[in-house]
Amino acid sequence: MSKLEKFLEVKNSTETSADLYFYGDIVSDWMDAWTSEDKYPATIKRFLNDAKGKDLNIYVNSAGGSVFAGMAIYNMLKRHTGHKKVIVDGLAASISSVIALAGDEIEIPSNAYFMIHKPWMSCQGDADDFKSRSEMLDKIEEGIVSVYEENLADGTSVDDIKNMMQEETWMTGKEASEIFNKISVVDSLNVLNCASDIKFKHRPNNLENKKVDEELENLALEIELL
Repeated sequence: MSKLEKFLEVKNSTETSADLYFYGDIVSDWMDAWTSEDKYPATIKRFLNDAKGKDLNIYVNSAGGSVFAGMAIYNMLKRHTGHKKVIVDGLAASISSVIALAGDEIEIPSNAYFMIHKPWMSCQGDADDFKSRSEMLDKIEEGIVSVYEENLADGTSVDDIKNMMQEETWMTGKEASEIFNKISVVDSLNVLNCASDIKFKHRPNNLENKKVDEELENLALEIELL
């Protein structure tokens, strides 16, 4: 285990419950983790091994990150036997919205956000390379849609979700609760600004991309796949 991995270990735990925070980006491994807030599958695996059978309080304020890492984290959380309560403190966007849906119950303040969109990928090469990447993105989207589909509220169809992903849809807590059946709205909080440098098309104006410390002020994250 690297020194950084040790630094990233989650410590908040009692005999019956444990707290898990997604307050940064979702990355593939420790080499991609620029801050202690960034999470990756190995970190979550270790955390869940230490929290076997415990109830989890999962706090989310993340702009997302790697789809593959996020899906691995989602599946690990789904297998966890304790009750999982997700609290979206500020933002559950992109693959972090998928992770949030691993909860047995999800609370979103009325002034917090839930965002879904089509997956992104960088590509270079010839026409065959671009065609291959396009087909890959379609397959990745199918996996994301399957998670959303499992959690749809009555009156929302898979086609509705696909259209929302196409448009990059930002939802308030109330709007998200009307789309997904496990989401409930709670009293509003002071919104927590996500520190990620990921640029979305339709970020709400009151979600400024502020930095939380000097380290993040100089941080330029390059995330290949969202």
